[in-house]
Amino acid sequence: MLGVLGGMGPMATVDFLAKLVRATPAGRDQDHIPTLVCSAVDIPDRADAILGTGPDPLPAMRAALARLEAGGATRIAIPCNTAHHWHAALQAGTGLPILHIVDAVAETLARTGIETGGRVGLLATDGTLRAGLYRERLARREIACRAPGPEGQAAVAAAIRLVKAHRVAEARPLLEAQVRALSEAGCDRVVMACTEIPIALAGSDPSGLLVDATEALARACVAACRPDRGDAAAALPRAA
Repeated sequence: MLGVLGGMGPMATVDFLAKLVRATPAGRDQDHIPTLVCSAVDIPDRADAILGTGPDPLPAMRAALARLEAGGATRIAIPCNTAHHWHAALQAGTGLPILHIVDAVAETLARTGIETGGRVGLLATDGTLRAGLYRERLARREIACRAPGPEGQAAVAAAIRLVKAHRVAEARPLLEAQVRALSEAGCDRVVMACTEIPIALAGSDPSGLLVDATEALARACVAACRPDRGDAAAALPRAA
């Protein structure tokens, strides 16, 4: 059973679940992945914690993980990029494998031909950028990362807050401007490295420039939970 440590935020968790269903090759209900969701909305803000302006979310994340483990989960997915700053600490406290969202993105990049020498733009929280989650992990594959400048990053952070407040339409133009800027700066792909961002940019990528971390994680879950169908999941069309 897949355990989803969610609630960071709630809308992003719902988006992940929808993409998990779409990524699963299935002809009937019973072909889907049994899933247990803990929408732990009480977990303190992850970006604030990394920036030193908020409480440590690790105890609350560990408590949510324990609930999933007690409920029978056999592996864990966390549809929040910034929360992966605590991936190692969470993994050390459980025998269940916890999928890593950046590894899932790296596999997606490889499938689209972005490997050694590639350059990707990052649309992410200030916390994800400060923690270096993508830079460090993608550097192992010799993929360089570029983030927006200070003004652009402020716009990204504002857009993320707007999505969390259900003001998705207002967030979209802010993010589209940063996608254009990163593309013009020479990025081969732009990773939507915050699970709120694909909600705002749904349907706005006719050129295939964007990489959806939420969708990448969903496909990785299918490959892990249904190894006989992982290749089929990778071949499914991207969500609109």
